[in-house]
Amino acid sequence: MSAINLAAGLAELGIELSAEQQDKLLAFRDLLLKWNKTYNLTALRDPEQAISHHLLDSLAILPHIGDGPLLDVGSGGGLPGIPLAIARPELSVSMVDAVQKKATFLQQAAIQLGLKNVSAHHARVEQMSGQYAQISSRAFAELKLFVELTRHLLAPGGRWLAMKGVRPDDEIAVLPTGIVVDRIIPLHVPGLDAERHLIILKAGS
Repeated sequence: MSAINLAAGLAELGIELSAEQQDKLLAFRDLLLKWNKTYNLTALRDPEQAISHHLLDSLAILPHIGDGPLLDVGSGGGLPGIPLAIARPELSVSMVDAVQKKATFLQQAAIQLGLKNVSAHHARVEQMSGQYAQISSRAFAELKLFVELTRHLLAPGGRWLAMKGVRPDDEIAVLPTGIVVDRIIPLHVPGLDAERHLIILKAGS
């Protein structure tokens, strides 16, 4: 697998970001890898791999992000929440993680990167309140558990956005009653030689 730089990867995804936004993405990558030495936020250590596996992987779902407030569940190192917040400064992005040190990193990253549209919460998602038009997760839980833990947070007409590797047909088969698959979108992530899918779910009427 050849390394890919951020600008080339964004071009391949068809995403146009300003030089300032691209600088912020790289600054976030550097923060993530720096804090990772102490906080164990990601298994990746290679700065070039982090571009494809973290930044571009997160931004691959950008075309499918709507306008309403977004809750990113189990954010860990801020993926996909922080890259999405950098790319969409008008989008309200809330991130939640049950691990204190990860929530601390999320708060610090938002401050250092000057992200006014980001809030970070240390909580178990099932104990949170609020209403969100979009709820995302990346490697958080199986679809059934993801939906059950967050159903009370989804605004009427809202959508779940679950980032997965291979198409999770076995998980889709056991979704709770009333949950419908809106779309299954295969994603191509530049520099990443692995299957990626975005599963969009809705609560049926």
